[in-house]
Amino acid sequence: MPSVRITFLGTGAGESLHRAHTAITLDAPDGTRVLLDASSGNSVMRNATLAGMEPKDFCQLLLSHDHADHMSGLPLIQTMHTRASDGGDPIQVHCSSKALENLKLLFQATSPGMTLDHEGLRNSSGRQVVRWTPIDDGQQIGLGPNTSATRFPVDHIDQAMGWRVECGGVSIVFSGDTKFSPSLVDAAKGARLLIHEAYGTETSRELAEQRGHSPAADAGRAAALAGVEELILTHITNAYHIDPQPLVDEARQYFDGPVSVAYDLYQVTVD
Repeated sequence: MPSVRITFLGTGAGESLHRAHTAITLDAPDGTRVLLDASSGNSVMRNATLAGMEPKDFCQLLLSHDHADHMSGLPLIQTMHTRASDGGDPIQVHCSSKALENLKLLFQATSPGMTLDHEGLRNSSGRQVVRWTPIDDGQQIGLGPNTSATRFPVDHIDQAMGWRVECGGVSIVFSGDTKFSPSLVDAAKGARLLIHEAYGTETSRELAEQRGHSPAADAGRAAALAGVEELILTHITNAYHIDPQPLVDEARQYFDGPVSVAYDLYQVTVD
C-alpha cells in the first residue's frame, strides 16, 4: 500500500511567538515533494534542514492565500533552491490570481536583479527560477507521475483556497485558513486525512470568526461531515502552544476518529 510522509515545518497562527508559520511537506510514493504554504522568513529552510531535507527538492508549492505568514518565506526558499539545484527545474508555484499579483510585488521588493514576466521569475542570467500558474476553483493540476491537486474555495479572504492532494491513492486535504466552510466539507469527502486549522476553542469563537478562522469545534464538525479517517489540527495560537489538549478535546466532541495537534517538525505517515 502506498504511503505519504507528512512533515509539519510550521504550525503557528499568524501572531505565534513560539512556532514557525504555516508550512507542510507531503512526500508522495512517486517521489514528488509538495510544499503546502511557504511560512515566513527562514522557517521552511531552517526546519527542513533539521528534518533532513535538501533545498533542491522543493519543486512544487501550493499556496492557500497571500497573507504574509503563509507566503513571505518564498523568496528565501527560491534563493536556496536555485543555489542548490545547479541549473535544475524552477520552483512551480500554484496559487490564485490575486495571490499571484501580491507574490510578484513580494519578489519585486525582495529580489533586486530578478526579472518578472507572465510565466515566472528569472535571475540575472535569464534562467527561470520560479514558474507560476494561477489556478481556478475546482481545477486539478498534475504535480508528479501519480500526484495531483485540486483547489477549492474557503472562507477567509478573497480567493483563499484549500487543497485536496491525491498521492497514489491517498487523499490529503489542507484547509488553509478558513471559517467553517461547506465547500471544504464537500472537497474533503472520504479523504484519508484532513489537516485543518484550529484557532482556539469555542470560548474564542467570536474573535476567530472576526479574523476568518475556525475554532477546534469547527474542525471536528468538518471532519465528521466529510467522513475523513483522521484529523490533524494546526495553525495554533499562543494560548494553546504549551497545552493543546483542549483543542483535541473540543474536536473530539464532533469527530470520533483519531485527532492530534501538529507541532513544528511533527512527522506522520499515512496510507
